[in-house]
Parts: sequence; structure tokens; C-alpha cells
Amino acid sequence: MAKRDYYETLGVSKGADADEIKKAYRRKARELHPDRNSGNPDAEGQFKEANEAYEILKDPNRKAAYDRYGHAAFEGGMGGPRPGAHAAGQGDFASAFSDVFEDLFGDFMGGGARGGGGGRPRATRGSDLRYNMRITLEEAFSGLQKTITVPTAVRCGTCDGKGTEGASEPATCPTCAGMGKVRAQQGFFTVERTCPTCSGAGQIIKNPCKTCGGGGRVEKERQLSVNIPTGVETGTRIRLSGEGEAGLRGGPTGDLYIFIEVQDHALFQRDGVNLYCRVPVAMSTAALGGEVEVPTIDGGRSRVKVPAGSQTGRQMRLRSKGMPALRGGGSGDMMIELSVETPVNLTQRQKEILREFDKIEADNNPQGDSFFRKVKGFWDGMTQ
Repeated sequence: MAKRDYYETLGVSKGADADEIKKAYRRKARELHPDRNSGNPDAEGQFKEANEAYEILKDPNRKAAYDRYGHAAFEGGMGGPRPGAHAAGQGDFASAFSDVFEDLFGDFMGGGARGGGGGRPRATRGSDLRYNMRITLEEAFSGLQKTITVPTAVRCGTCDGKGTEGASEPATCPTCAGMGKVRAQQGFFTVERTCPTCSGAGQIIKNPCKTCGGGGRVEKERQLSVNIPTGVETGTRIRLSGEGEAGLRGGPTGDLYIFIEVQDHALFQRDGVNLYCRVPVAMSTAALGGEVEVPTIDGGRSRVKVPAGSQTGRQMRLRSKGMPALRGGGSGDMMIELSVETPVNLTQRQKEILREFDKIEADNNPQGDSFFRKVKGFWDGMTQ
């Protein structure tokens, strides 16, 4: 049975360029793959046929020979396809699937590594570092500049980050040919792994620097001055670009991230940009009205009027006395919450006054009267 024309097999014209041939092959590979054609017994043969056609037409020299002599160019020792291309066994199908995997997914897996070639490896970026900083609420209010000590890895000054001794240079890794990755075929699949010899660097150090041992960096403590803006709160993250670990063998430096934790305060509770302060008030002041002096986060004082008849939990607002917004936009408010105190350690005279007051207060306790009316209704309902 005569072989089909390779161009016809892929569905392209004879004048098609390399890109058109590759795109056509990809379409055919998806269309004819046996996994997608379980009900078609001819799918595997058609898949192999398309792969054979692409093997010839993707190579400029073989394509030129095919254009001139047709299939005869690869018969009788004239430079046929690679060994096994016409074999019908499973080994050939695995090879064909490997080609499809390479062509379809090579770009996502660092394509071109198959066959080596000693490409220049990408430098390894240094790790990012994290520093946890605890500050007071007052510091979060006003902002501060703080010097911190960070243990990190810095570029080796002896070899300038190259990792080699003297004028020697790193050598290309013989295992991965400088690509940092190796591929192994497992059944129908090609698996890509980090090169075990160079750990993905693509290079090996034959004459390592005595200071850094070939890593290109050394451990060192650094002191950094950090500006903490006003308005930060717990969980705020500040990024210092290029202040992390030095890259491996001359790679770029990582970043340093400052994570802020604002300590609890003895007087103020924070909710975003607003502050809350619970202020105790004497029972007489709450009943008759008056003033109380309260602190503010900036270290100042404010006098707050307490309306007569105030109850525990009543709130008053001091505008713009809260925390500043982190990125501008003004300040929050400070909420004063009253806590009416019951006097203790009374003198005999104070007790007498309170007993006298208790006899004449009558209906001066609206919350108590309302509560007991509800209790009476509840009990009446139970007896019925």
C-alpha cells in the first residue's frame, strides 16, 4: 500500500513554512491521539503516521530531500527517519507520545532542554526574609524610625558572589548540560526534574571559594533603619525591596518583609482608626450630671460632659481623637464609654443618706420599673 503524501497527512500545502507545519501537526496530534479516540481502532496508526510526517518535514534537510525525491529519499539507505520510526511496537508509540508532549508542552517546562546544549542558567534569586516587629499603640499613632538587626546571607566579598576561587569560572554541569533540569521517560510520559548534580543551578564549582564554600554568599547580621508610618496596625506588612538574602552565585537579592504587631494598651482599645476608652463615673455624677477628665492617645486631656441620668454603657464621641489613617484621609474618633460605679466602704452617715434616698426615690428608676413590669407579666402568664 502506497504511503500518503506527508503534506496531505498533516493537511498543509507543499509551500508551508515551519510554523504552519508545526501548528498543523499540533492540531493533528490533538485530533488523533488514541486517548481521545478509544472507539477508533485506526487512531494509533494515524497518530504514528502524523508523527512520521512531522519528523521529516520539521527538519529543513529532510524536508528538502522529501520535496525533491518524495518517499524514495528515505529508502535504501538515503537517510531515513531515526531508528524505530516505522516500528509498530509500543516503544515507538511511547517515543511518538514523547514528541507530542515535547511540542505541546515544552514551552511550559522550559522547552529546548531535550538534547542539552549548555544554555546559560538563570541566576537563583535570594530568599525573602520576615521580621516580626512589636510596637506600642503610641508608636503606631505617631510613627517612628527604628533600627533592627537582621541575620541574613550577603554576597561573598572574596569571590564577589561567583562562588569560585580566584579567576576560575563555574563549569557547565555535565549532567544537564547547563539547563538545571533533566528529563526521564516513564512509559508514555516525559518527566522533568531538577538536576541532582547541580541542584538546578546549571553549573558546578570545581574550585570553590574558601570563604563561602562555593555558595557565593556568607551569613552576616545587618543593621537596617526602618521607617514605620503613622496608623499601622497589627498585620500591616512593610516591604523593603532588595534587603533579603543575597542570590545564589550572583543571583538577585530577595526582599525583607516587616510584619507589625501593635501591643495591647492599658487604657485604649482599638477598632480600625477608632479608639475606645472605658471611664468610671461616680454614681452621684451619673445621676446629677457633671464632667470627667479623660486622656487622649496624643498625651493630652479632654473634659467630657456627663449628662444627668447617664447609665453604664453610655457613649460619647470625641471627634478626630482616634488613630490616623494609614495612607492619609484624616483620623478616627475616640469613643468614651461610661461605667457607673457603686460606692463601697461607706461611712455610717453615707449609709443613712442612701437609706433615706431609697425610701423617697419612688419612680426614679425607669429601667428597673420596666424590668419588673415584664417580670410580673411573665409570672402571670405562667400561672394562667
